[in-house]
Amino acid sequence: MRKERGTGNREQGMGVARWLGALSLVAVLGGCSVLGGPKETVTIHAPLVRAAADPAWPQADWQLSIGKPNASRMIDSLRIVVRPTPGEMQVYKNAVWAREPGEQLQDALLQVLEDSGRIGAVVRQGSGIAADYRLELDLRRFEADYAGGAVPAATIEVNAKLVHAGDRAVVASHTFARAVPASGTEVAVVAEAFGHALGAIASEIAGWTLRSGTAHEGAENAP
Repeated sequence: MRKERGTGNREQGMGVARWLGALSLVAVLGGCSVLGGPKETVTIHAPLVRAAADPAWPQADWQLSIGKPNASRMIDSLRIVVRPTPGEMQVYKNAVWAREPGEQLQDALLQVLEDSGRIGAVVRQGSGIAADYRLELDLRRFEADYAGGAVPAATIEVNAKLVHAGDRAVVASHTFARAVPASGTEVAVVAEAFGHALGAIASEIAGWTLRSGTAHEGAENAP
């Protein structure tokens, strides 16, 4: 397999930068104000994601790389976004994600595809492994949306494109959306709802990816 040069140190550097950014944000949120006000406790939320594989998924003998999702800075932030009304976006006070939403989605997809045993190999884009297909993701929504109700729903919307590495053609494109109502308004239960939403949407995207790539391989190899 081909190796991409120069990606290891860059990926490591980006990872260090993200963690330093997260630590800086927590320090700012949890520190004293410039007027010497009291410290406030910041809670870091890391929802437990259980993405289940489907036995009906096809067996793929090709390799896949998953890129870090593209998203606006407002969405792909350590701050937890809430939409109290349709035209307004806020963030929860004194609460942050342990990892940015884009990384959470990428992690969930890697986990379910690896655990499924249905694909030759799946890696993060930039790992140095030359994959046959690339999964590109646009994270459009990752927010607690009240939508006129008494409790919010963990709302995630993702556009996925499967790209053939050989000719860079888009094999398939689809938009996925999930909204899982929280059991209350507390940030902890809202974060729990995000874990369920992430698991569900990761399973949907994984199954679609395997079916789309396998169908393309069959068409390419047809006599």
